[in-house]
Parts: sequence; C-alpha cells; structure tokens
Amino acid sequence: MRRPPSAIEVTQPSAAARRIQILTATTIKLDTGYSRTLPEKSVWSKAGRVPQGDVFRPVGTIFTIEGRQVHEAYLVIHNQTLVGFYLPGEQNYSPLSTAVPLNLGESE
Repeated sequence: MRRPPSAIEVTQPSAAARRIQILTATTIKLDTGYSRTLPEKSVWSKAGRVPQGDVFRPVGTIFTIEGRQVHEAYLVIHNQTLVGFYLPGEQNYSPLSTAVPLNLGESE
C-alpha cells in the first residue's frame, strides 16, 4: 500500500534537542511479523514532530525495521507511547496497529 509522504517538522538546530532514554528493554511486534527490541538505556534525540507525535532518532546507532525491505526508522512517541515509526528515507509515517507503552526517562 502506498502512503503519501509525511512531512516532519524538524527541530531547530539552534535549540538543544531533547533526549530521552529507554529505561526498560521493550520488544515491539511489527505488523509484518518481525519483532524489534528497543534496547535498555538506549538514547534517542528529538528530531522533530509529525501530526501523530514527537519523532526521536537513535543516538550513536541506526535503528531499522523490516517488512518487504529494511528501512531506517525513528520512533514516533505520543504520551510516552510508541505509536509508529517515521521512515526518513521514504519520508513516510508507518503506524503500529497496537501502540506500545514505553518506560522513558530524560537523558543528558
């Protein structure tokens, strides 16, 4: 299914990007049948915002999700819940059919 591009409202470079930390490893079951784990103590930096929530990219690594292809993915979080992924290469938002609560903390 083809989705229209989703514009990301980018965080201004002059502003210090907010960072969050995953406090508890969390496994996400994707609709494709694949699973991905968000590692405990992984740090994510706010990259911007889409209508569905805030967009966070991993710090010091690349996070991918798999479907028919492998895609680089950023987390889309709304009210401490993972609601989907922003795919920067495709400029698309990919929703999760079931949102996943996250145990988050602030990071320096």
